[in-house]
Amino acid sequence: MDEKWQKSFPVSWDQFHRDARALAWRLSAAGPFSAVVAITRGGLVPAAIVARELGIRVIESVCVASYDYDKQGEITVLKGVSEAIVGPDKGAGVLIVDDLVDTGATAKVVREMLPKAHFATVYAKPQGRPLVDTFVTEVSQDTWIYLPWDMGLQFSPPIGERATA
Repeated sequence: MDEKWQKSFPVSWDQFHRDARALAWRLSAAGPFSAVVAITRGGLVPAAIVARELGIRVIESVCVASYDYDKQGEITVLKGVSEAIVGPDKGAGVLIVDDLVDTGATAKVVREMLPKAHFATVYAKPQGRPLVDTFVTEVSQDTWIYLPWDMGLQFSPPIGERATA
């Protein structure tokens, strides 16, 4: 892993589901929303949970590639948002959902597509936090968030043993 990641934050499926539902709870007062736009791939799971909790049936995706496992690279838009979602109001009444905002590079690209949409993430880091309207948990910039779809079950030594190793 890159040297800039000093801390790790492993998230289980149960915790992620609870956090995504907490995001939906916070968003319930910000709507109503006519559609959800999931930022792939990380935003697919929380978007499904939020859409279910808020009763939103129109779900779109915007496909943006920026990470190769643990290294952030160049932003590439693989699939944009349909014109029906953007509409003449530039995304007003639309909810954008992603798993996290890190540096904000992906968020900036998607914000340009839907400048009037409400942007929500489950997790936020300080550099990207100003680009989102709603989030659940903030972690430090030097923390790598291990999301459940990126992990397998394996032994992890206690924190005290890692510090002395």
